[in-house]
Amino acid sequence: MSKMPAWELSDFYQNIKDEQIKKDLNFYKKSAADFALKYKGKLSSLSAQEFFEAIKDIEKRSMIASKLGGFAYLNMVTQMKNTEAVAFYQTVEEKLTEYAKPLVFFSIEFNQLPKEKINEWLKDKNVNFYRYWIKRLRKLKDYELSEPVEEVLLEKSLTSGDAWVRLYEETSSRLEYVVDGKKYNDAEISKLLLDKDPVIRAKAGAETNRVLKDNAHLITFIYNMVMKDKAIEDEKRGFKTPVSARNLSEDVSDKAVEVLAQTVKKHYQDIAHRFYKLKAKWLGVEKISYWDRNAPLPFSKDVNYTWDEAVKIVLDAYREFSPKLYDIAKDFFEHNWIDVPPRDGKRSGAFCSGPLATMHPYLMLNFVGKQNDVLTLAHELGHGCHHQLRIKNGELNEHSRMTSEEVASVFGEMMVFQSMLKNTKDDKAKLCLIASKVSDMINTAIRQIAFHFFELRAHNERKNGEVSEERLCQIWLEEMRESLGDYVEVSEQDCDHVWEMVGHFFFLPFYVYAYSFADCFVNSLYKVSTSGKVQNFADKYLDMLSKTALEDYDKILAPFGLNPNTADFWEYGLELISSYIDILEELDKKIN
Repeated sequence: MSKMPAWELSDFYQNIKDEQIKKDLNFYKKSAADFALKYKGKLSSLSAQEFFEAIKDIEKRSMIASKLGGFAYLNMVTQMKNTEAVAFYQTVEEKLTEYAKPLVFFSIEFNQLPKEKINEWLKDKNVNFYRYWIKRLRKLKDYELSEPVEEVLLEKSLTSGDAWVRLYEETSSRLEYVVDGKKYNDAEISKLLLDKDPVIRAKAGAETNRVLKDNAHLITFIYNMVMKDKAIEDEKRGFKTPVSARNLSEDVSDKAVEVLAQTVKKHYQDIAHRFYKLKAKWLGVEKISYWDRNAPLPFSKDVNYTWDEAVKIVLDAYREFSPKLYDIAKDFFEHNWIDVPPRDGKRSGAFCSGPLATMHPYLMLNFVGKQNDVLTLAHELGHGCHHQLRIKNGELNEHSRMTSEEVASVFGEMMVFQSMLKNTKDDKAKLCLIASKVSDMINTAIRQIAFHFFELRAHNERKNGEVSEERLCQIWLEEMRESLGDYVEVSEQDCDHVWEMVGHFFFLPFYVYAYSFADCFVNSLYKVSTSGKVQNFADKYLDMLSKTALEDYDKILAPFGLNPNTADFWEYGLELISSYIDILEELDKKIN
């Protein structure tokens, strides 16, 4: 395999001993105290120019904090077994939290101002540039607590929710799996589950569940603490349901999320159940194992890609869709903004992290050369390009709505998939490629909603006391069985502890529905792009991405003739997955 790049973080700091880190921490501490001294109790008397100066002060300090926290996290995630890196991250988080206490007053005092005063400020063009940030601040008005309580919540976050998340991540990264006498880490064992040999997949699946079961006592306790910590704060702030806080952050209503979830659930049978029936036939079994859901088909060619080949496939697809998008994407490979190879102590999975809205982000992968790794690269690169398209919006205006964050990434996958499909002529190879894509779409649109229902049930039951390991496993199995159907074997021996692997349950509760939201969103957009009804689709798509943190969904989708406030919108997106299964059924008959 060609040499794979590892990221280089000197755009932040040279290393954890860099003297600038201490200087930035001291600046953050002093500037926060000075800000409180200058503005606390005085917001109502500020002119528009004075309020603009206060905003610029906030923005500068926000950038310093993001730079410090982002560097500490990115430095840690590739070396979770390095105690010095982990301790550095914790120290930075503790200091930033402590130094931010004087700033708690600001949003509380701001939200006590009359609407007329804020409207007067917004007439000033400089202040008006930050209107999206101001709008977000005002949304919090009904959920803020008193200043002393907010200070306590800020301080306690380090030893409550954040601490449990850190313990979960450290525990997960240290787990070891043994298959045929060889040790694997979290990232490596997941790749074995994609092996063409069903015996290896079975061993890897059994070992995964065994290791999770052996660690279930600790992880169950962590999850109960995460849920309780969230419930306490939700109750104090007045959120009606466990998912309401996330929905507020996403700018979507509780009702809209419920419509999405129920619409997807209604399609479990004609999408997931129908697909797994086909897959069981292809694998030559009555029921497929839980761990064989994503298995390559026995008649598929075992294609491996070098890093250079993967990069070319992805960039070529991006360029074909939009030369403008290609120009943005290639920067990630021409600079050290990406960490690719799996290694001991590195966090599993993949992500894009952009600590500063006004600076390029970083991509993390665990690339081993499978087809899925190529699509994962396309996915994370989509995130990266999305970030770059929004740099001009400014540090404070930018806001990560997870529902829109996943749009560019999923669309990136779709572009590369379509490019691969166009270049595949053999019917059997075409069937294998589409089957793999449908499997991914089910994991994104269907399975994540099953995860959502697991979370809802777990959080609701937590209100009555700790939820036992056995009960969590039972809820998990029930949701998996309903979503996957009769042609997938979902048993206690096989997969009852897999919920412990879903990191979003711990560090971003109720994030999971965002994947389904984005998948249906992208599917609808893709159908519009192929219909020919929208002129200059690519340019309008890039313009939409530049506004996803600023405008409401109905506005950014209006140029495409789509309305996300109706069930029909979600149905439209799900139809694309169903149409791919129709093609699979036709190819299956043709190939016999």
